[in-house]
Amino acid sequence: MIDKKKIEEAVCLMLEGIGEDLDREGLKDTPKRIANMYEEIFSGMGQSAQKHLSKTFPSEGSDMVVEKDIVFYSMCEHHFMPFYGKAHIAYIPDGQVVGLSKLARTVEVYAKRPQIQEQMTAQIADSLMEHLKPKGVMVMIEAEHMCMTMRGVKKPGSRTVSVAKRGEFSENDKLETTFFHMVGNHG
Repeated sequence: MIDKKKIEEAVCLMLEGIGEDLDREGLKDTPKRIANMYEEIFSGMGQSAQKHLSKTFPSEGSDMVVEKDIVFYSMCEHHFMPFYGKAHIAYIPDGQVVGLSKLARTVEVYAKRPQIQEQMTAQIADSLMEHLKPKGVMVMIEAEHMCMTMRGVKKPGSRTVSVAKRGEFSENDKLETTFFHMVGNHG
């Protein structure tokens, strides 16, 4: 549960810490705006992907299902700066499929919390394996990290790619190659 009052107090301290005047016209409602924003961008806190993955439909097919280019925004837990990009998910059903929007909602559950990309990739894959029980899952995330573009090394445009493979994707190189081909020849 987000404590908006604590967030407002923290923002006031931060603004004072950088030498700002809290009574300046442009900053008067900033702590409240940031608390409201944090409530939205961290709405994945306390949520479980199980909620989205529990409603499945019978399927006789066992061919790969791919949902690509799922746009997400997250917040790096190390610097509290945004990272954003696209997630690509593939799974091989084992008698059950899930609505396609539920894959995007699963990405949102993990993106909307303080996070690191590598962990988010694994969490999505593990959650799909646990709740959907497919024959295999592969997740690839491509993201730009503001902590690398605005500060530190300052390399705008650089993208980090992380991959998690579970089940048949770990055992079958052809499936992996097909996935990479389908999401844009990243393999």
